[in-house]
Amino acid sequence: MKKTALIFPGQGSQYLGMGQAFVETDAEAASIMDLAESISGFPLRKLSFDGPLDELTRVLYLQPALCAINLICWQQLHKRLPDWQPRFVAGHSLGEYSALYAAGVLSLEATLALVTKRGELMEREGARHPGGMVAVLGLDLAAVEEVLAANKPAAGVAVVANHNTGQQIVLSGDAAGLAAAGALYKKQGAKIIPLKVSVANHSPLVAGAVEDFADFMAKIDFQAPQVPVLFNVSAGLEWDPERIRELMAYQIASKVRWLEIVEAMLIDGVELFVELGPKNVLTGMIKKILPKDSQARCLQADTPEALDAVVAAITGD
Repeated sequence: MKKTALIFPGQGSQYLGMGQAFVETDAEAASIMDLAESISGFPLRKLSFDGPLDELTRVLYLQPALCAINLICWQQLHKRLPDWQPRFVAGHSLGEYSALYAAGVLSLEATLALVTKRGELMEREGARHPGGMVAVLGLDLAAVEEVLAANKPAAGVAVVANHNTGQQIVLSGDAAGLAAAGALYKKQGAKIIPLKVSVANHSPLVAGAVEDFADFMAKIDFQAPQVPVLFNVSAGLEWDPERIRELMAYQIASKVRWLEIVEAMLIDGVELFVELGPKNVLTGMIKKILPKDSQARCLQADTPEALDAVVAAITGD
C-alpha cells in the first residue's frame, strides 16, 4: 500500500453536476445527499446538479452542498477499501470538515450540521461586511506581506487568507482594499485573479462569526482523530478534541497554511496525494509544491472511474 494523504477541497471547486454520477447510481451516496438536505433544509441535490451556479456559489448553500459531495467521495472510496487508512487527512478551509469526518473526529450528522451553521454565519457576516478574495500569482508570502505592511490601503481591508503554494497567495478583504492591494502587486509583476466566492473568507470581515460558531460547536461531540489530521490554523497535528474544537472556531477568520501542510506530509514520506471532491484545484497546487525530483503522485477523484484509478494507485495494482 502506498503511503497516502487524503485531501478535501473547499469553496471554489464547485461545478454543476458535481457528485451526480454517484448519487444517481448508488443508494448509500444518495442517502448522504438526503441527509444533507434534511439537516440543511436546502435543495442541495437540485442546486448541485442543475444550479443555477450563482445560487450554488452562495456560501449559505455551497458549504453543505460541497461538503456532502466530499463526504460521498470518501464514502465511495471507503466502500472499495474498507480496511484501509490513509497516513494523513487534511482539507482546505471548508474541506477540513470532510477531513475531520474521515478521521473519525465528527459523525456524519455533526459534520453536516456544522458546515450548515458555518455557511449561515458566514453568509450573515458577508452581508454585513461585503467582500471577496483574489489570488496573487508570482510573489512569495514574504513579498506579499511586506507590501501589505508597507502600503496599507488608505481605505479598505486586505489580508493574506490562504498560503497555497510558494507563488500563490490568496488575499481576502473588501472591494476597496483588494483593489488597492492588487494595484500594488501588479506593479511588482504579479498576476491578480478574482476568485468565485461570495464572502471575504479567512479575514476580519467574517470574524464576527467566530464566537457564535464556537457556541454552536459547544453542543457537538468531538472525538480524538483515528488518523493524523494536519490543521489549517496551525499546519500541525492535534489530538485533543477540545483543542480541535478551538481550532475550528478560529479557522473561519484565520489564514489557511496549506503550503506548510503539504510540506509536512512530504517530509513524512507521503507517496500519493488523493484529492476527494469536485475538480482538481488542490491537485494543481500540490503539483506546484512538489520538488522537481519528487516521485510523489497526485490524483483526484469525484467520479466512479476516477475512484477506480485511485484504488489501483493506493494498492499498487
